Amino acid sequence: MAIPQHTIDQILDRTDIVDLIGQRVKLKKTGRTYSGCCPFHQEKTPSFHVYRDKQYFHCFGCQANGNAIRFLMDIDGRNFVDVMKELSNKTGIDLPKDNHDNKKLSYKRSPQPTPAAQPPVTQDKTTELNPPIQTPMDDHFIDMDRFMDDPFAQFDPSFMVDENVQEGNLYDLLENVAQFYERQLPNSQKGQNYFKQRGLSAQTIQFWRLGYAPEDWQHLEKAFPQDIEGLKQIGLIRSSDSGRDFDLLRDRVIFPIRDHKGRVVGFGGRALNDEIKPKYINSPDSEVFHKNQLLYGLYEGRKLKANDWLMVEGYMDVIALQQYGINGAVATLGTASNADHLTTLFKQNSRITIAFDGDAAGQKAARRTLEIALPLLNDGRELKFFVLPNEHDPDSLIRREGLENFQKLLQQAPLLSDFVFAHLTGQHDVSSPEGKSLVMGELRELTELLPKQGSFRYLLTQSFREKLGLGKRFTPQISHDASLSFNIHTKDEDFAVAILMANPYLYTHFEILRAYINQDDLLGSILFKLDQIFESLPEDQEQAVYYALGACNSYANDIATILSITDIFSMLTSPEKAFNHAKEYSLGLQNKFLKHKIKSAKTLQEATNLRQKYNELTKQISLRLLS
Repeated sequence: MAIPQHTIDQILDRTDIVDLIGQRVKLKKTGRTYSGCCPFHQEKTPSFHVYRDKQYFHCFGCQANGNAIRFLMDIDGRNFVDVMKELSNKTGIDLPKDNHDNKKLSYKRSPQPTPAAQPPVTQDKTTELNPPIQTPMDDHFIDMDRFMDDPFAQFDPSFMVDENVQEGNLYDLLENVAQFYERQLPNSQKGQNYFKQRGLSAQTIQFWRLGYAPEDWQHLEKAFPQDIEGLKQIGLIRSSDSGRDFDLLRDRVIFPIRDHKGRVVGFGGRALNDEIKPKYINSPDSEVFHKNQLLYGLYEGRKLKANDWLMVEGYMDVIALQQYGINGAVATLGTASNADHLTTLFKQNSRITIAFDGDAAGQKAARRTLEIALPLLNDGRELKFFVLPNEHDPDSLIRREGLENFQKLLQQAPLLSDFVFAHLTGQHDVSSPEGKSLVMGELRELTELLPKQGSFRYLLTQSFREKLGLGKRFTPQISHDASLSFNIHTKDEDFAVAILMANPYLYTHFEILRAYINQDDLLGSILFKLDQIFESLPEDQEQAVYYALGACNSYANDIATILSITDIFSMLTSPEKAFNHAKEYSLGLQNKFLKHKIKSAKTLQEATNLRQKYNELTKQISLRLLS
C-alpha cells in the first residue's frame, strides 16, 4: 500500500505522542518534556524523553528515537502498514485503498471502430499534414529515451495495454493526449510563431513538452474515439447546453502539467489571440488533477536538481527562467498561493523566495501570502520577498537584465522580517509615538499567526522594538578578572552559550545537544537550566535575557566573558540571522559530540543507533551547505 506523505503528516499531526506513549510508559512532566524509564532497554534512572511540541521521543541512554509511528513499530515489532492502519482508525483519517481496489482512475473504453467508420485526425482535412497518432501502445512501442533521460519517470508495465481492452487508465490517457498535442505543434505555424516570439529554443520546447491544440471542435474525439468517457472524466471534452460535445482546448498552445512523479495530470492552454478570453484555460479538477495542490515546474526543478526555489506567477516565467539557467522556479495553476503550495516548497528547501509585482495588486498579494506563510514558519525556515520593478515580470526582467544581474537582484530580495518592517512602517508615521504604537499593534496581529512553539515570534518582536527605538540591547557587565584566565581561542560551545544568553528562545535549536553533552560542562549546565525555565520565559526581550541570566547566575563570570569576546549582539541583527547562526552551531556541535559518543558506545545497539543518527545529521549538514 502506497501512503502519500501528506496523509502520513496529517495522521501524525492528529496523534498526541504523549498520550500514545503514556499508555505504555509511565511518564512524568519535567520542564519542557515528559520523561520515564526507557521501554527499549533496562534502566533505573529515567533517560527517555517525549516532546509533545515536536511529536518526537528520544532516549539519552540507548539513543532510540523517532515519532509515534516508529515507537509503535519498535515496541510491538510491527510493520509500517499495520501501524498506519491503527493510527488511521484512531485519528479518523482514511488511508488510500490498494491500487487494485481503486477504480477512480479507470474508465470504460468504447469498442474499436472499424477502419471505414474512423474519422481522420486532421484540422486541414489532409491526413498528410496530420497523420494518425502513434500511441505508446501501438506495436508495443515505448519511448524509452524519455524514461532513460528522466530519473523521476515511473515506468508502469500496465501502460502497454491492448487496444481491444474495455478499461482505460486516466494517467495513460493523459500521456497519450500530451503526445498528441506535442505532435500537432510542428503543423501549426501560429503555435510555433508564438513560442518563437517568446524566445524559446527548440530544446526548451522539447524539455517542457509544449504543444498545440487544433481549432477543430472535436479533434480529441477523432484522435481517441475509444476514450470519450475518459476524456470527459478529465474535463477535456465538455457538453454544450444543446447536448453536443466539444473540446475544452482549441487553437491554443499547450503546457502539459506534471505531478511530482512526472506524470501528466492536466493541461494549460494559452490563446493565440489576445482578444480571446480567458487568455489561459486549465484543465478542471479531476481524480488526478488538483490545481490547489500542484505547482507547475516542481517536477522539472527536482529533475534538474534545483537548490533554490522561487515562486512566480505564470508558466512562461517558469520556462524562461529555466532556459536562462534558473532551475527552481515554480508557478501556481491560475490560483493564489496557499499553505499547501508553500509547504510543498519548504519540503524542497527551508529557504524559499516569492516574487511579486511592485504595483498595488502585487503588494496586496504579498500581504495575503505573508498571512498564509506565517503559521508555517517553524524554526529554521526562511522566506524572502522578491518585489519586481513596475511593468516587469520575471520573464521580461531576466531578458532585460541577463542572468548575472537577475541573480544579484534575487539575492538582494528582503528577508521576511525586513519586508514586514518596510510594509508596516510604510503605512504609518513612525516618527510619532502613535505611529510606532500602531506598527507594533499590527505586528502583534501578525505574530499571533506564527507557531507558538518556535522562537521566531519572540525574535521578530525584538527586532521591531530595536528598529523603532523602543528597547535597548542588553549589555553585559564584564568581569575583567574572569577574562584574564579565559582561553582566548573561542570554541563553538562558547558561541552556543552566547547565542543562548542573547536570545534564550533559541534554546529549541540546541536542546537536542542534551542527549550528547556532559551536564557538568558549561554548555550542558546552561542547557539544563534553560530546559527548566523555558516555559516561563517572559515575552519581552530584555526581561527574557535577565531571567535566563538569573537562572544561570552560578556561571555569571564565564557568561559575561563569552558575551564580550564573541560580540554576539552584532551577529544577531535580524531574526533570520539568529536562526541561521543557531542552526549552524547546533549542527556543528551535534556532529562533534556524536563522533565522540560513537567512540564511547557501551553496546552494539547503542553504537548502531548513534551511527544512524550521525548519518542523518550528515545529510542535514550537506543539504544546508547546498542551500
